[in-house]
Amino acid sequence: MFAKCLTRRQFINYGKLSFLFLLNSCSNVSKKIKISFQSSFYPESFKDSLPSGWKKENINFGDFQLEKNKTKLLNSDFTLINDGWINSINFEEFQDINDLFLFNKLDGRSKDFLNIFEENQRNKLLPIGIVPYAVIIKNNKDLITYAEKSWDFLLSSKLTGKVIFPRSPRIIMSIARKISGNNSLLKLKGQAMLFEDKNSLNWLINSDACVAILPYSLCFKYFKIDSRLSMVFPKTGVPLMWHFLLSKTKKNNGLLIEWVKSLESKKIIDKLVTQGWYLPIKNKYLQEKYYMKKHEVDISGPSKICWENSWSFSPLDDQEKLNLENLWNKSSSP
Repeated sequence: MFAKCLTRRQFINYGKLSFLFLLNSCSNVSKKIKISFQSSFYPESFKDSLPSGWKKENINFGDFQLEKNKTKLLNSDFTLINDGWINSINFEEFQDINDLFLFNKLDGRSKDFLNIFEENQRNKLLPIGIVPYAVIIKNNKDLITYAEKSWDFLLSSKLTGKVIFPRSPRIIMSIARKISGNNSLLKLKGQAMLFEDKNSLNWLINSDACVAILPYSLCFKYFKIDSRLSMVFPKTGVPLMWHFLLSKTKKNNGLLIEWVKSLESKKIIDKLVTQGWYLPIKNKYLQEKYYMKKHEVDISGPSKICWENSWSFSPLDDQEKLNLENLWNKSSSP
Protein backbone atom coordinates (compact mmCIF):
# COMPACT_ATOMS: atom_id res chain seq x y z
CA MET A 1 0.00 0.00 0.00
CA PHE A 2 2.83 2.34 0.96
CA ALA A 3 4.70 1.52 -2.28
CA LYS A 4 1.63 2.31 -4.38
CA CYS A 5 1.11 5.63 -2.59
CA LEU A 6 4.74 6.54 -3.08
CA THR A 7 4.52 5.72 -6.80
CA ARG A 8 1.44 7.91 -7.14
CA ARG A 9 3.23 10.78 -5.38
CA GLN A 10 6.25 10.35 -7.62
CA PHE A 11 3.98 10.42 -10.63
CA ILE A 12 2.44 13.71 -9.51
CA ASN A 13 5.87 15.20 -8.84
CA TYR A 14 7.08 14.08 -12.24
CA GLY A 15 4.01 15.75 -13.76
CA LYS A 16 4.83 19.01 -12.00
CA LEU A 17 8.44 18.88 -13.17
CA SER A 18 7.35 18.16 -16.74
CA PHE A 19 4.97 21.11 -16.67
CA LEU A 20 7.71 23.43 -15.39
CA PHE A 21 10.09 22.11 -18.05
CA LEU A 22 7.46 22.80 -20.73
CA LEU A 23 6.97 26.36 -19.48
CA ASN A 24 10.71 26.91 -19.44
CA SER A 25 11.05 25.52 -22.97
CA CYS A 26 8.31 27.82 -24.23
CA SER A 27 10.05 30.74 -22.54
CA ASN A 28 13.34 29.85 -24.24
CA VAL A 29 11.64 29.64 -27.62
CA SER A 30 10.07 33.05 -27.16
CA LYS A 31 13.50 34.48 -26.28
CA LYS A 32 15.22 32.92 -29.27
CA ILE A 33 16.71 35.54 -31.58
CA LYS A 34 14.60 35.98 -34.70
CA ILE A 35 15.97 37.16 -38.04
CA SER A 36 13.61 37.85 -40.94
CA PHE A 37 14.56 37.84 -44.62
CA GLN A 38 13.30 36.78 -48.03
CA SER A 39 14.89 33.36 -48.25
CA SER A 40 14.92 33.14 -52.07
CA PHE A 41 17.40 36.04 -52.28
CA TYR A 42 20.11 34.28 -50.27
CA PRO A 43 22.46 31.43 -51.26
CA GLU A 44 22.55 28.39 -49.00
CA SER A 45 26.10 29.20 -47.85
CA PHE A 46 24.92 32.52 -46.43
CA LYS A 47 21.87 31.02 -44.71
CA ASP A 48 24.08 28.27 -43.28
CA SER A 49 26.37 30.93 -41.79
CA LEU A 50 23.57 32.20 -39.53
CA PRO A 51 23.87 30.89 -35.96
CA SER A 52 21.91 27.66 -35.51
CA GLY A 53 20.17 29.07 -32.43
CA TRP A 54 18.56 31.89 -34.39
CA LYS A 55 15.02 31.44 -35.66
CA LYS A 56 14.83 32.21 -39.37
CA GLU A 57 11.62 33.90 -40.50
CA ASN A 58 10.91 33.93 -44.25
CA ILE A 59 9.28 37.20 -45.28
CA ASN A 60 8.09 38.17 -48.76
CA PHE A 61 8.71 41.88 -49.31
CA GLY A 62 6.81 41.64 -52.59
CA ASP A 63 3.64 40.94 -50.55
CA PHE A 64 4.62 43.20 -47.70
CA GLN A 65 1.08 44.43 -47.18
CA LEU A 66 0.04 40.96 -46.00
CA GLU A 67 -0.46 40.92 -42.24
CA LYS A 68 1.71 37.82 -41.74
CA ASN A 69 4.72 39.54 -43.30
CA LYS A 70 4.22 42.69 -41.23
CA THR A 71 3.95 40.58 -38.08
CA LYS A 72 7.17 38.69 -38.82
CA LEU A 73 9.03 41.95 -39.38
CA LEU A 74 7.59 43.50 -36.23
CA ASN A 75 8.60 40.52 -34.07
CA SER A 76 12.10 40.04 -35.48
CA ASP A 77 15.30 41.13 -33.73
CA PHE A 78 17.20 41.44 -37.01
CA THR A 79 16.09 41.96 -40.60
CA LEU A 80 17.95 41.32 -43.86
CA ILE A 81 16.81 43.37 -46.84
CA ASN A 82 18.12 44.30 -50.29
CA ASP A 83 18.32 47.81 -51.67
CA GLY A 84 15.25 47.31 -53.85
CA TRP A 85 12.94 47.13 -50.81
CA ILE A 86 14.54 49.77 -48.58
CA ASN A 87 11.68 52.21 -49.07
CA SER A 88 9.12 49.65 -47.85
CA ILE A 89 10.28 49.71 -44.22
CA ASN A 90 9.93 52.26 -41.44
CA PHE A 91 13.40 53.22 -40.25
CA GLU A 92 11.98 54.59 -37.00
CA GLU A 93 11.44 50.98 -35.88
CA PHE A 94 15.17 50.18 -36.01
CA GLN A 95 18.19 51.03 -33.89
CA ASP A 96 21.50 52.58 -34.96
CA ILE A 97 23.86 49.78 -35.84
CA ASN A 98 26.91 51.46 -37.35
CA ASP A 99 27.96 52.98 -34.03
CA LEU A 100 29.33 49.54 -33.24
CA PHE A 101 32.87 48.62 -34.23
CA LEU A 102 31.22 46.98 -37.25
CA PHE A 103 31.42 50.22 -39.24
CA ASN A 104 35.20 50.11 -39.06
CA LYS A 105 35.13 46.65 -40.63
CA LEU A 106 33.42 47.89 -43.80
CA ASP A 107 35.50 48.38 -46.94
CA GLY A 108 35.68 51.66 -48.85
CA ARG A 109 33.08 50.50 -51.37
CA SER A 110 30.50 50.07 -48.59
CA LYS A 111 31.26 53.35 -46.86
CA ASP A 112 30.99 55.23 -50.15
CA PHE A 113 27.62 53.64 -50.85
CA LEU A 114 26.29 54.38 -47.36
CA ASN A 115 27.09 58.06 -47.86
CA ILE A 116 24.30 58.39 -50.43
CA PHE A 117 21.68 57.61 -47.75
CA GLU A 118 20.20 60.12 -45.34
CA GLU A 119 21.85 60.09 -41.93
CA ASN A 120 18.89 58.51 -40.09
CA GLN A 121 18.99 55.64 -42.60
CA ARG A 122 22.76 55.37 -42.97
CA ASN A 123 23.32 54.77 -39.26
CA LYS A 124 20.85 51.87 -39.25
CA LEU A 125 22.07 50.00 -42.34
CA LEU A 126 24.89 47.48 -42.11
CA PRO A 127 25.99 46.32 -45.59
CA ILE A 128 26.28 42.55 -45.43
CA GLY A 129 26.55 41.48 -49.07
CA ILE A 130 27.01 42.61 -52.68
CA VAL A 131 25.62 40.54 -55.54
CA PRO A 132 26.54 41.49 -59.13
CA TYR A 133 24.05 40.92 -61.93
CA ALA A 134 25.19 38.37 -64.51
CA VAL A 135 24.43 37.76 -68.17
CA ILE A 136 23.47 34.13 -68.83
CA ILE A 137 23.82 32.97 -72.43
CA LYS A 138 22.34 29.73 -73.76
CA ASN A 139 23.72 27.87 -76.79
CA ASN A 140 25.46 30.93 -78.25
CA LYS A 141 29.19 30.59 -77.64
CA ASP A 142 29.86 33.12 -80.38
CA LEU A 143 28.11 35.79 -78.31
CA ILE A 144 30.39 35.43 -75.30
CA THR A 145 33.35 37.46 -76.60
CA TYR A 146 31.00 40.19 -77.81
CA ALA A 147 29.12 40.22 -74.50
CA GLU A 148 32.31 40.43 -72.44
CA LYS A 149 33.18 43.75 -74.11
CA SER A 150 29.97 45.73 -73.58
CA TRP A 151 26.19 45.66 -73.28
CA ASP A 152 25.88 46.55 -76.97
CA PHE A 153 25.62 42.85 -77.74
CA LEU A 154 22.00 42.90 -76.52
CA LEU A 155 20.98 44.74 -79.69
CA SER A 156 22.12 41.91 -81.95
CA SER A 157 19.45 40.90 -84.47
CA LYS A 158 19.92 37.29 -83.28
CA LEU A 159 18.47 38.27 -79.91
CA THR A 160 15.31 40.03 -81.02
CA GLY A 161 12.51 38.75 -78.82
CA LYS A 162 14.89 36.36 -77.04
CA VAL A 163 16.13 38.29 -74.00
CA ILE A 164 14.71 37.83 -70.50
CA PHE A 165 15.14 41.06 -68.54
CA PRO A 166 14.62 41.71 -64.82
CA ARG A 167 11.22 43.16 -63.93
CA SER A 168 12.92 46.32 -62.68
CA PRO A 169 12.61 49.21 -65.19
CA ARG A 170 15.36 50.99 -63.29
CA ILE A 171 17.87 48.19 -63.94
CA ILE A 172 16.93 48.03 -67.62
CA MET A 173 17.22 51.79 -68.03
CA SER A 174 20.64 51.74 -66.35
CA ILE A 175 21.82 49.10 -68.82
CA ALA A 176 20.40 51.13 -71.71
CA ARG A 177 22.59 54.07 -70.66
CA LYS A 178 25.64 51.83 -71.10
CA ILE A 179 24.71 51.05 -74.74
CA SER A 180 26.11 53.30 -77.46
CA GLY A 181 23.85 55.00 -79.99
CA ASN A 182 20.49 56.74 -79.85
CA ASN A 183 17.17 55.37 -78.54
CA SER A 184 18.97 52.56 -76.68
CA LEU A 185 16.09 52.04 -74.22
CA LEU A 186 13.56 51.81 -77.05
CA LYS A 187 15.75 49.30 -78.90
CA LEU A 188 16.46 47.34 -75.75
CA LYS A 189 12.78 46.85 -74.94
CA GLY A 190 12.29 45.62 -78.48
CA GLN A 191 14.66 42.72 -77.71
CA ALA A 192 12.62 41.49 -74.76
CA MET A 193 10.93 38.13 -74.64
CA LEU A 194 9.59 38.88 -71.16
CA PHE A 195 10.39 40.65 -67.90
CA GLU A 196 10.82 38.14 -65.09
CA ASP A 197 12.72 37.60 -61.85
CA LYS A 198 11.88 34.41 -59.95
CA ASN A 199 11.52 32.05 -62.92
CA SER A 200 13.84 33.67 -65.46
CA LEU A 201 16.24 30.71 -65.60
CA ASN A 202 13.41 28.22 -66.07
CA TRP A 203 12.17 30.31 -68.96
CA LEU A 204 15.67 30.51 -70.42
CA ILE A 205 16.20 26.76 -70.21
CA ASN A 206 12.74 25.72 -71.43
CA SER A 207 12.01 28.27 -74.17
CA ASP A 208 13.55 29.86 -77.27
CA ALA A 209 15.15 32.58 -75.16
CA CYS A 210 18.90 33.02 -75.58
CA VAL A 211 19.86 35.45 -72.81
CA ALA A 212 18.75 36.17 -69.24
CA ILE A 213 19.98 38.86 -66.85
CA LEU A 214 19.74 38.10 -63.14
CA PRO A 215 21.70 38.21 -59.85
CA TYR A 216 24.77 35.97 -59.79
CA SER A 217 23.71 34.34 -56.50
CA LEU A 218 20.48 33.05 -58.07
CA CYS A 219 22.04 31.27 -61.02
CA PHE A 220 25.45 29.81 -60.07
CA LYS A 221 24.13 26.28 -59.38
CA TYR A 222 22.64 25.86 -62.85
CA PHE A 223 26.03 25.79 -64.54
CA LYS A 224 26.84 22.47 -62.91
CA ILE A 225 23.74 20.81 -64.36
CA ASP A 226 23.34 22.47 -67.77
CA SER A 227 26.38 22.69 -70.05
CA ARG A 228 24.48 24.88 -72.52
CA LEU A 229 24.73 27.86 -70.19
CA SER A 230 27.57 30.39 -70.03
CA MET A 231 27.96 33.37 -67.71
CA VAL A 232 29.37 36.76 -68.69
CA PHE A 233 30.08 40.04 -66.91
CA PRO A 234 30.56 42.89 -69.43
CA LYS A 235 33.71 44.96 -68.87
CA THR A 236 31.61 48.13 -68.92
CA GLY A 237 30.17 47.05 -65.57
CA VAL A 238 27.01 45.44 -64.20
CA PRO A 239 24.24 46.51 -61.79
CA LEU A 240 24.96 45.64 -58.16
CA MET A 241 22.40 44.45 -55.61
CA TRP A 242 23.22 45.38 -52.02
CA HIS A 243 21.96 43.57 -48.95
CA PHE A 244 21.74 45.15 -45.51
CA LEU A 245 21.16 44.06 -41.95
CA LEU A 246 18.96 46.11 -39.58
CA SER A 247 18.49 45.66 -35.84
CA LYS A 248 15.43 46.27 -33.66
CA THR A 249 17.30 46.24 -30.36
CA LYS A 250 20.81 46.71 -29.01
CA LYS A 251 20.54 43.93 -26.42
CA ASN A 252 21.85 41.34 -28.93
CA ASN A 253 24.79 43.41 -30.19
CA GLY A 254 27.34 40.97 -28.80
CA LEU A 255 25.83 38.04 -30.70
CA LEU A 256 25.58 40.15 -33.87
CA ILE A 257 29.27 41.10 -33.68
CA GLU A 258 30.21 37.48 -33.10
CA TRP A 259 28.30 36.40 -36.22
CA VAL A 260 29.82 39.13 -38.43
CA LYS A 261 33.28 38.12 -37.23
CA SER A 262 32.57 34.50 -38.16
CA LEU A 263 31.94 35.51 -41.79
CA GLU A 264 35.65 36.30 -42.15
CA SER A 265 36.50 32.63 -41.95
CA LYS A 266 38.32 31.65 -45.16
CA LYS A 267 36.08 28.61 -45.48
CA ILE A 268 32.92 30.72 -45.34
CA ILE A 269 34.37 33.39 -47.66
CA ASP A 270 35.23 30.75 -50.26
CA LYS A 271 31.74 29.22 -50.13
CA LEU A 272 30.01 32.60 -50.38
CA VAL A 273 32.04 33.78 -53.36
CA THR A 274 31.51 30.57 -55.31
CA GLN A 275 27.76 31.12 -54.80
CA GLY A 276 27.86 34.71 -56.05
CA TRP A 277 27.89 36.53 -52.71
CA TYR A 278 30.59 39.11 -51.91
CA LEU A 279 31.09 40.43 -48.38
CA PRO A 280 31.73 44.21 -48.21
CA ILE A 281 34.25 43.82 -45.38
CA LYS A 282 37.79 45.16 -45.07
CA ASN A 283 39.74 41.92 -45.17
CA LYS A 284 42.72 41.21 -47.45
CA TYR A 285 41.81 37.61 -48.23
CA LEU A 286 38.20 38.58 -48.90
CA GLN A 287 39.06 41.58 -51.09
CA GLU A 288 41.26 39.39 -53.28
CA LYS A 289 38.13 37.37 -54.09
CA TYR A 290 36.75 40.35 -56.01
CA TYR A 291 39.43 39.89 -58.65
CA MET A 292 39.87 36.14 -58.99
CA LYS A 293 41.20 34.74 -62.24
CA LYS A 294 39.12 32.20 -64.16
CA HIS A 295 41.44 29.33 -63.35
CA GLU A 296 41.14 29.99 -59.62
CA VAL A 297 37.46 29.06 -59.33
CA ASP A 298 34.98 26.80 -61.05
CA ILE A 299 32.87 29.78 -62.10
CA SER A 300 34.46 33.17 -62.62
CA GLY A 301 32.95 36.35 -61.21
CA PRO A 302 33.37 39.89 -62.52
CA SER A 303 36.82 41.03 -63.62
CA LYS A 304 38.63 43.90 -61.92
CA ILE A 305 37.64 46.33 -64.67
CA CYS A 306 34.03 45.16 -64.48
CA TRP A 307 33.92 45.80 -60.72
CA GLU A 308 35.40 49.26 -61.25
CA ASN A 309 32.73 50.12 -63.84
CA SER A 310 29.78 48.58 -61.97
CA TRP A 311 27.08 50.71 -60.41
CA SER A 312 24.71 50.77 -57.44
CA PHE A 313 21.28 52.33 -57.02
CA SER A 314 20.59 55.18 -54.63
CA PRO A 315 17.20 55.59 -52.88
CA LEU A 316 14.59 57.47 -54.93
CA ASP A 317 12.29 60.19 -53.70
CA ASP A 318 8.72 60.43 -55.01
CA GLN A 319 9.59 62.88 -57.78
CA GLU A 320 12.48 60.74 -59.02
CA LYS A 321 10.22 57.68 -59.08
CA LEU A 322 7.66 59.59 -61.11
CA ASN A 323 10.30 60.77 -63.58
CA LEU A 324 11.55 57.22 -64.08
CA GLU A 325 8.02 55.88 -64.56
CA ASN A 326 7.32 58.56 -67.16
CA LEU A 327 10.55 57.82 -69.01
CA TRP A 328 9.77 54.09 -69.01
CA ASN A 329 6.20 54.55 -70.18
CA LYS A 330 7.20 56.92 -72.98
CA SER A 331 9.57 54.34 -74.42
CA SER A 332 7.41 51.80 -76.27
CA SER A 333 8.59 48.84 -78.29
CA PRO A 334 9.03 49.50 -82.02
